[in-house]
Amino acid sequence: MGDAAFVSTPARDPADPEPVADTKATAAFGLGLLAAVTGLAVGGIVPATMALALARQAREELRAGEGWRTGAGRVRWAERLSWLALALAALSLLTLTVWLFLRGVHFGTQDFPPTVN
Repeated sequence: MGDAAFVSTPARDPADPEPVADTKATAAFGLGLLAAVTGLAVGGIVPATMALALARQAREELRAGEGWRTGAGRVRWAERLSWLALALAALSLLTLTVWLFLRGVHFGTQDFPPTVN
């Protein structure tokens, strides 16, 4: 076999804190997932907007954490799932509007007495 090249990483200071997962990133990912699942039912609009707001805050916290916070992947996926949910909700509303328009939007019949013209 050949010689393996080992790359040594600089030793961490024992006083340095351990990297910790950002809770806002995790919450944003969960809300984004919920939004994507309920997107077609138009119920995903609220969790999607909440996930986008949390993802923005989490991204700022990750930037300020200088590597001591993890979760950039969860933030990225939260944003993707939230935008997907908003697109699904818009598609659902557009489809419903076109269907109602083509159907003629008859929500009920008017039953007037025979004496009314």
